Amino acid sequence: MNWSERVQEFVTLWVVIDPLGTLPVFLAVTATLDAANRRKAALLSVAISFGVLVFFAMAGHWLLRSMDVSIESFQIAGGIVLFLFALTMIHGTSHGDALAPAETNPVEIAIYPLAIPSIASPGAMLAAVVLTDNARHNFPDRALTIATFSAVLLVTLAIMLAAGSLARVIGRGGASIISRVMGMILAALAVDLVLSATGRWLNLPPI
Repeated sequence: MNWSERVQEFVTLWVVIDPLGTLPVFLAVTATLDAANRRKAALLSVAISFGVLVFFAMAGHWLLRSMDVSIESFQIAGGIVLFLFALTMIHGTSHGDALAPAETNPVEIAIYPLAIPSIASPGAMLAAVVLTDNARHNFPDRALTIATFSAVLLVTLAIMLAAGSLARVIGRGGASIISRVMGMILAALAVDLVLSATGRWLNLPPI
């Protein structure tokens, strides 16, 4: 096993999944849930994210090519979705309105926005496709990549399960501030996804 390649994959997936960055999103959208439902939302969101990323690792290339969709187009579309979600975090009332029907339902919260687009973000889906590009005919190597992002997802789960004590410390006001700051960061990440894909499409120098 190539350990340097595994470490590089782990670092890449850590950056795109961003376990620490998921924490303020988790705190913001689970503020009205009790401890049991908060744990349920955390477990479900990681399980759903795992399924989504495994799907893109195993069939992402086939799916995009069968639909004649380029990786750049997928990245731009994902960036737009992530940007729209970031706007709901920045505008607190809009974010609350968007979650109002599901704010007490841990299953709905686990699906959106925790699993998609927070944990299994467009960048994470894209990374799952790109990192398995050279292993399309090598199942053991692809399985090692899946094991690598499984480790990142376990760290993400551990951070979310420990969020309850942090929520008691920072309160709802602190969670609201963190949510808006993270919204700005997510918006910047979304713009970067769109610009980098557009730059590759137009053969422009990197930003």
